[in-house]
Formats: sequence, C-alpha cells, structure tokens
Amino acid sequence: MSATRRIESTFTALRKRRRTAFIPYITAGDPGLEQTVELASALRRAGADLLELGVPFSDPIADGPTNQHAAERALASGTTLAGVLECVREIRIREQLPIVLFTYSNPLLRYGIDRFAEQASDAGVDGILMTDVPVEEIGRFTRAFTDNRLDPVMLVAPTSTRKRARAAAHAGRGFLYLIARTGITGSTEALEAALDERIRATRRLSRLPVAVGFGISTPEQVHQVATRADGVVVGSAIVKEIGRLGASSDLAANIEAHARPMAEACHAPRTR
Repeated sequence: MSATRRIESTFTALRKRRRTAFIPYITAGDPGLEQTVELASALRRAGADLLELGVPFSDPIADGPTNQHAAERALASGTTLAGVLECVREIRIREQLPIVLFTYSNPLLRYGIDRFAEQASDAGVDGILMTDVPVEEIGRFTRAFTDNRLDPVMLVAPTSTRKRARAAAHAGRGFLYLIARTGITGSTEALEAALDERIRATRRLSRLPVAVGFGISTPEQVHQVATRADGVVVGSAIVKEIGRLGASSDLAANIEAHARPMAEACHAPRTR
C-alpha cells in the first residue's frame, strides 16, 4: 500500500465505522531508537490508528518543556534524522499503521529536501508535518513530498485567518491538524470553550479529515474532542510518562497500558 493510501484508507475505514482516529505522539530516540520501535508496536496494540513520530531538534520552538526534554534526551542518545528514518524502516517491518513525521524545517534543509523525501518514502513514512513552515513557504517542500507519495500535513492555528486556513487546507493532504489552543505543546486542565466551533469551521474548509492536538491529555478530554473531530492527537501526556520510566525493561508495557484508556475514549461511537 502506498504512503498516501495508508493515511487516506485509515480515515476512510474509521469514518465508515463512525470512529475517531487515535493519534499518539512520541519523540524518536527517547530514550533510544530501539525503544522507539518497541513503543510504536505498544501504541498500536493500545489502539493507535496513526502514529506521530517527532524528529528531535535542538530548538523546538513549538514545544513545551515535556517535549523539549524528550528532544534533548533523544539527541543525547545520538539520534539523527538518518537514524529516525532507519527507525521507521524497522517499525514498518512490524506495523502498517500510518506514520507522520513531526519535524522542523532545519533538519530537512540540512539533509536535503529531495534526498529526505526519497528516503522517507522508501523507509515507509506516510506524511510530513512541519511546525515552523507557514503556508506561504510550503511550496518549496510539497513538490518533493508529493512526488514521493508523502502527504504534507498542514497546521491550522486558533489565530489563523479564514484565508490562511483555507490556503492550508488547499496545500495539505492526508488530514488537517487543528491546534487546540494558542501556544506550545503541553497538558492543560481544560480545553478552550471555542474549540468546538473552531473544529466545525475547519471541517467546512475542505474534505480532508480534521485531527486536533496540543493540550489534550486525559481520556475525558480525548472523548470530548473525539465527538467532533476525525482524529485526536495526544503527545505530552505520553511523552511525560516515557520520560518518567526511561529505558526500563517494562517501558513498552507501561506505555501501552497508559495509552489504552485514551484510545478507548477516542474510539467510542460518535453521536453526530
């Protein structure tokens, strides 16, 4: 199955079952790339429908302290972009769930955009989400991505104007990533009251599925968002637990148990 088909087919199948995609995020190489392969399988067993895999970067401006520390641990363990792609290749031997790389532009520019796109596709990556590239600048990347069957996943922020949100919807493929709040990644006690309306407004922009992330950290919050969105992304809550457990022998089993209630909350039948 081609990269583009994996994301599209997953959302299509879930839509037919009236289920919302559970999309966990982890940082590749935290605590090591070998453990990342094991964690990917553990999250799939817990109920993950797609996996967001963060490429560690030394200046992660969109990330809060939890994900920043994860990137620091991954870099300290020797993780490189080439290593992340090899990690995806190892995951793909075991698992067929779609994999989206969550990255900043600098690692890709240094690696070479065309070279990266070719090798990412060959490794089994399905989509690329770039946190620091505005829609006006995405064209220099999307040609290489789409030529290699990689979906450019675009962000829509609470501060995005309707014009910019529509441009992101036009440029994106796979799904649209709606940021749940203004600011950086990290857990929150309560979701913003305006989120439901932002989800509805984003869904009106295109036929792409809409996944919501940033600040969603409990099964209750997951369920609240899952009744409106096509996908729910949970990152910091899982990454924090990985940081607490470190390279323990029961890391994968504990993360599987930690993520399962959130996956179950996400998969509860929709009412709409």
